[in-house]
Amino acid sequence: MFPLLPVYGEDTIQTIVTRPYLSLLGQAVLDSSVSREKVVEFARESGVKFVAVLVESSKFKDDEIVEILNNGVSVLLLSDASYRDYLVKEVGVPSERLVVLEDDKYRTNFVIVGEFDAKTQLVPVSKLDEVTISQTLLKSLKTDRTDGLYTTLVVDAQERCLGLVYSSQESIRRAVSDRVGVYYSRSRQEIWVKGATSGNTQKLLQISVDCDGDALKFVVEQEGQNRSFCHLNTESCFGGFTHGLASMEQLLKSRLQNAPEGSYTKRLFNDPALLDAKIKEEAEELTEAQDKKEIAWEAADLFYFALTKLVANDVSLGDVEANLNMKHLKITRRKGDAKDKFIKKTPSEENGSEDLTNKPIHLNVVPISDKEGVISALNRPIQKTSEIMHLVNPIIESVRNKGDKALLELTAKFDGVELKAPVLEAPFPAEYFEGLTEEMKQSLDLSIENVRKFHAAQLQTEVLEVETQPGVMCSRFPRPIEKVGLYIPGGTAVLPSTALMLGVPAQVAGCKEIVFASPPRKSDGKVSPEVVYVADKVGASKIVLAGGAQAVAAMAYGTESVPKVDKVLGPGNQFVTAAKMYIQNDTQALCSIDMPAGPSEVLVIADNNADVDFVASDLLSQAEHGIDSQVILVGVNLTEKKVQEIQEAVHRQALELPRVDIVRKCIAHSSIILCENIETAFDMSNRYAPEHLILQIDNAQDYVKLVDHAGSVFVGSYTPESCGDYSSGTNHTLPTYGYARQYSGANTSTFQKFITSQNITPEGLGNIGKAVMCVAKVEGLDAHRNAVKIRMSKLGLLPQGFE
Repeated sequence: MFPLLPVYGEDTIQTIVTRPYLSLLGQAVLDSSVSREKVVEFARESGVKFVAVLVESSKFKDDEIVEILNNGVSVLLLSDASYRDYLVKEVGVPSERLVVLEDDKYRTNFVIVGEFDAKTQLVPVSKLDEVTISQTLLKSLKTDRTDGLYTTLVVDAQERCLGLVYSSQESIRRAVSDRVGVYYSRSRQEIWVKGATSGNTQKLLQISVDCDGDALKFVVEQEGQNRSFCHLNTESCFGGFTHGLASMEQLLKSRLQNAPEGSYTKRLFNDPALLDAKIKEEAEELTEAQDKKEIAWEAADLFYFALTKLVANDVSLGDVEANLNMKHLKITRRKGDAKDKFIKKTPSEENGSEDLTNKPIHLNVVPISDKEGVISALNRPIQKTSEIMHLVNPIIESVRNKGDKALLELTAKFDGVELKAPVLEAPFPAEYFEGLTEEMKQSLDLSIENVRKFHAAQLQTEVLEVETQPGVMCSRFPRPIEKVGLYIPGGTAVLPSTALMLGVPAQVAGCKEIVFASPPRKSDGKVSPEVVYVADKVGASKIVLAGGAQAVAAMAYGTESVPKVDKVLGPGNQFVTAAKMYIQNDTQALCSIDMPAGPSEVLVIADNNADVDFVASDLLSQAEHGIDSQVILVGVNLTEKKVQEIQEAVHRQALELPRVDIVRKCIAHSSIILCENIETAFDMSNRYAPEHLILQIDNAQDYVKLVDHAGSVFVGSYTPESCGDYSSGTNHTLPTYGYARQYSGANTSTFQKFITSQNITPEGLGNIGKAVMCVAKVEGLDAHRNAVKIRMSKLGLLPQGFE
């Protein structure tokens, strides 16, 4: 510890910024004038390890006492023993966190074990400067050495020993004044400023005195080119450190700057999605590890990728340790249960079997200040891809090996339908249109025409030509993807809208073959007449009467009656998504996909002027998709009254819906997040990257410019998401699960590819040939170089003596 406690007034953070030497003490007392907010700010932001607060019994409410102790304050300094007893018995504060003044002394036993005289060792910061601190330190020290030097242990921020040195009174004064490593050299009999000649300087972080007062500890940050402490250029005077987390952090920092392009480490730094995937993969492998050796191995892998994420985001191990220390200081604990998505549930639990019938259909309300609550509200349902792949792989292999026979068997198994043939060929029989009303035809026709208009306007047909150098003409031209397979989900809802949202752009793009796939109805083995009608309108050649992974596999690999397609598109359940991810990565399939998919989701940003009935209807239109749908309302300056009105509107409208049981379960895990301004709301939305973003705010169109990540935006009070789902003209096949950060929704170019070409004249070859040969030589690709060199030689374009 340090032999005094600096006492701060209200201007806490500013004081330590303007007087940085105060941080060397590593301890602080905040006097009774400091507000709760300032106490929490100082404890969390100052970096001081031991923070105490002088507290009178009437200063803070009970919950405020808990808050400051949960946010980094080590102990409370009290003058009243009865108040201590009250806090222990009634509030639940651990007794070691409460220090009562006795005989003018505070005796601490938490973080710091020591005794401080209230009259002489608690000193206002206004009376402290570098000289005072040095004098106080020297008065507390003693030495039995004849040369009067003080033994000094030097450690780094991770408390790793760098070496043993000696300090004199003058070196201590200079170290405090300059906040660098200054010692006394016994061999040279002079002051030794560490790194003055070698360049391996030290930033002094903290000074403390041992329990007997006869040794010092300097905590330093080693700087310089090779960060060595020892004159032998090793990290410490005892050699190099073992390759633990701190060493790995330094290595990764170096690789962040110097890793060659294309290397695996560089890829991790440049591709956050890949890095996140590796962290999840290694975490899962750690949970599956069994013996001691395997657990240690998998934990090491996880630490490596976690450290890579820290370094990539300029987060240090020190930052992590500060958070660990903060958690250690908490006096209230979370319940400790894992989040629902990580807990294996029984089938009844998976289906949300909790009886919610007598509970109001209300969303959870989370203030923006509740960081953990916000994170929980924005967490998406976990995609159990690894578990599902164990089930999907045999299905795919069966379809690949047995073709139509496997399709028929799997349709009987999963859909409960015995079919004679797995494919319905165009022109589609009249019986498949039975039950289709004229009103429905007109509605579908209107929707198809609007989607056609919007997607025809997107169609790129022009050839892009650019002359990059005289005689060098580069071009880019579009071509439709030749064969596409469009997956149309069935199950609990009839979805002709998905059929037209995929089929119309494919037709507009000019795809030569369009294949639909949709699971047949259990009642009659047919697909809905609405889907057949759309298939007919967009010119589909076939409808595969199958769903799930088997339908995806049939279109990707082909069977006797299902043509192999070049791209599979469309939403589906986790089995469909897993199958799409599989075929995309299988070179035997040579088949791409549109995008990964997860449960449907909506994020509504609403202000206090929003119509509560409109807001409720938009939330419910998403909630009825399924119990795992994500429904989030971000409220900007909503009053308590407005929140309650929205909750009541949700409850009232939900009770009138036929799918109310699904809605109940979805809304039970949905949230209203309350924030204070528009900018915060859009920042949260962009981080979440919703599939559907609805803006029910004043002057909504003015704020579209703030949207960076979303599948589709619905602007203003009279633009419900339902219109985009069916008839406005935009596409409703959109990225979910946060993939709006990388993917666009389905559009005309989704069904196109773009080919580049170049036409180079002799003049053009003369203009770029030398550059081509130079780069090819550096890369060691002589055949590339010769392809240019031979041509230029025959054209007489090579300079004399060119090698």
